[in-house]
Amino acid sequence: MTIPAQFDAKAAEQKWYDYWMKNNYFHSEPDEREPYTIVIPPPNVTGVLHMGHMLNNTIQDVLIRRARLKGYNACWVPGTDHASIATEAKVVAKLREEGIKKSDLTRDAFLKHAWDWTDKYGGVILEQLKKLGASCDWERTKFTLDDDMSASVIRSFVDLYNKGLIYRGYRMVNWDPEAKTTLSDEEVHYEERQGKLYHLKYQIEGSEDFITIATTRPETILGDTAICINPNDERYTHLKGKKAIVPIVNRVIPIIFDEYVDMEFGTGCLKVTPAHDVNDKELGERHNLEIIDIFNEDATLNSQGLHYQGKDRFVVRDEISQELEDKGYMTKVEIHVNKVGTSERTKAVIEPRLSDQWFLKMKDLAAPAIKAVLETEEVKLHPKRFDNTYRHWMENIRDWNISRQLWWGQQIPAYYYGEGKEDFVVAETADKALELAKERTGNSSLTANDLKQDPDALDTWFSSWLWPMSVFGGILDPENEEYKYYYPTNDLVTGPDILFFWVARMIMAGYEYAGEKPFTNVYLTGLVRDKQRRKMSKSLGNSPDPLELIEKFGADGVRVGLLLSASAGNDIMFDEELCNQGKGFANKIWNSFKLIQQWEVSDIEQPDHSKKAIEWYEAKFQKTLAEIEDHFEKYRISDALMAIYKLVWDDFCSWFLEIIKPAYQAPIDKATKEKAIEMLENNLKLLHPFMPFLTEEIWQYIDDRSTEEALIVSKWPERKETNESIVNSFEMAAEVVSGIRSIRKDKNIPFKDTVSLKVVNNEKATTEFDSIITKLGNVDDLEYITEAVNGALTFRVKSNEYYIPVSGAINVEEEIAKLTEELNYTKGFLKSVQGKLKNEKFVNGAPEKVVAMEKQKEADALAKIATIEQSLASLK
Repeated sequence: MTIPAQFDAKAAEQKWYDYWMKNNYFHSEPDEREPYTIVIPPPNVTGVLHMGHMLNNTIQDVLIRRARLKGYNACWVPGTDHASIATEAKVVAKLREEGIKKSDLTRDAFLKHAWDWTDKYGGVILEQLKKLGASCDWERTKFTLDDDMSASVIRSFVDLYNKGLIYRGYRMVNWDPEAKTTLSDEEVHYEERQGKLYHLKYQIEGSEDFITIATTRPETILGDTAICINPNDERYTHLKGKKAIVPIVNRVIPIIFDEYVDMEFGTGCLKVTPAHDVNDKELGERHNLEIIDIFNEDATLNSQGLHYQGKDRFVVRDEISQELEDKGYMTKVEIHVNKVGTSERTKAVIEPRLSDQWFLKMKDLAAPAIKAVLETEEVKLHPKRFDNTYRHWMENIRDWNISRQLWWGQQIPAYYYGEGKEDFVVAETADKALELAKERTGNSSLTANDLKQDPDALDTWFSSWLWPMSVFGGILDPENEEYKYYYPTNDLVTGPDILFFWVARMIMAGYEYAGEKPFTNVYLTGLVRDKQRRKMSKSLGNSPDPLELIEKFGADGVRVGLLLSASAGNDIMFDEELCNQGKGFANKIWNSFKLIQQWEVSDIEQPDHSKKAIEWYEAKFQKTLAEIEDHFEKYRISDALMAIYKLVWDDFCSWFLEIIKPAYQAPIDKATKEKAIEMLENNLKLLHPFMPFLTEEIWQYIDDRSTEEALIVSKWPERKETNESIVNSFEMAAEVVSGIRSIRKDKNIPFKDTVSLKVVNNEKATTEFDSIITKLGNVDDLEYITEAVNGALTFRVKSNEYYIPVSGAINVEEEIAKLTEELNYTKGFLKSVQGKLKNEKFVNGAPEKVVAMEKQKEADALAKIATIEQSLASLK
């Protein structure tokens, strides 16, 4: 079989992915094996692959491929999320371009457009994941709006309502005026923005006096229904029982007193707008104030906005401040920085708004989820430092607003049969709702036409919090075989930004519905940032196209490039050079394979250096395997890859193959070549989770494999006892070889010229690797001696002294002069370091690490001086 000169990543990726799919290696069915299950964090159905997806799914693929190799029944469930807000916004925008308003459509007509959009663009991201090598069980692909998934969500809602955990309430909510829906508290991001603080005069009724109030939102004076003052503020005691007149509106409002007011902020007087601020709403309830809502759902002003009706809130802010100034109501304007809430999805500034919404009581649901992570550790977060974030969120949890003013999503299963707020029933189907309504009202003549279903949809997170259970049918049929076999799942890989949105809620749902955890480990990845530490985004133009990276560097190269710097929970400073490094690693492995394959086998005796190399590499492999297993156990995926990287690049390619390599055009013995291939195959098994395409390509080239012998379903290397002694001994031998090579390089001694090596074995080091030293150093005479050799080049390894007699190969006088100059420089450097260490002020005042660094410099300088002096002595 002819082996190509270079690894063709593109051809290999298509070939082997098709092969894996054709042979159904990704699919899992319950059997006698122990399951290993991962559910994908479902990306938005209309999304496309970005660098965060690349990182997240590469890690998942590493875990699932390793589990497959270790003999588990590996099942990775893929799927997409319907993403109510994001998808509906895209569909509305598309319709707008076509001259169609959502408000002109019926719900069914709009949903048809939404499904058309989903059918056209949905699933693109899953196809892109295949390019990365993701070995998902594609037969199990789920969508959060699949019939069974929606039925699970509706059943959950009904169940929680019947348990008294879901209720409908008139509350101040976070309103997104762009998406025209309410948001939960967790979907609002607060950012500091520079604004203005406007000082306005309100006239006291029946007098010529005024009271000044500071506000950041002058447009909301149109909804003012009181002025509030702290009762302890002596500046305003004369205003008790008085009323004020709102500028422009000329509405007379009471002056009330409440300790809520901060006497130090602004003028110590607060305008109260109960319809547009949660704290003002509470004040309004305590003081029985009128509620005046001045905004439409898109944050334009309604009829309460007088001559500003129909204008956007921010336009009105500028215009009304000008009017207030023109009419003498504005006393001053100051620059003011405050926190502004914005929508996570649309980035619109949130508007507090009063409305009837559905809420889920969270405190009782949170209790077992807090215990599972923070007490029993049934669920472990990696890295553990996220426990503190989790604790803060969970212990300060608020009821979850689960209704959204959207059509794309599961419609809330509440059916109204009357005009009153409590005139509704909750049921899984319209037929069941009709039965309940008849029972509730005692009116057997009610028909389906008498019922009106709540138009709102459920929060998308209310769907995805059931994901690990619902993908296996656990909500609809908790006794089914697959659910009982695959649940709970093993590992979850996701970003810390949705630790509360999704992870914590899945844990809550798991204990509520299954009575147990949904997964054991949560691996929290960092954010992928650019070299300037900026978060990658389309708007900044700093996010590369993942598919273009794969085209340029190969999927394996990109996977390695991402993972080499992706320690759990830490942000990644992405640089394309990392992918180039990954591609270079792939080429290194390919070339090492080609080197082995080109060696001709002959019936010759196995050299001692090959025997020793095999003994050493088997021990080194086992030591590294133990490290790799430990890294995986602790979810240090990046460290596991780095251990494999060093094993393959340094130990296998740079040392082992160099030792066993036969002379030019000479054959190799059969035993050594067979061992080299065996070790290469073991390396491929370790590499496969990280570099699936390259490794399968080489694996299949090595031998004519049956489908049962494909690398993807081969067996992970078996752990054996590590011979630490041979590993340590080889490290010293490798240093000796490096010392010989350094002298050859420094003194321009050609490698084709043999040298002699004399050793003073102060360390009583083993001689078992002498055959390797002689081969790699091209030493023709290795002798152990007891005294120094004059007229020789020398180096040290630990306390051992090594001499290479030069016999005129170098100019001794020039060498002495060069070493003398280096000795004087090093002595001067040592003097300056010791001067620092003798300075008590420095030693006592400098950080411990800095002092330790200076002491290390001193030790290094002393060792170097000893070596140079020894070299000089041997030359004189």
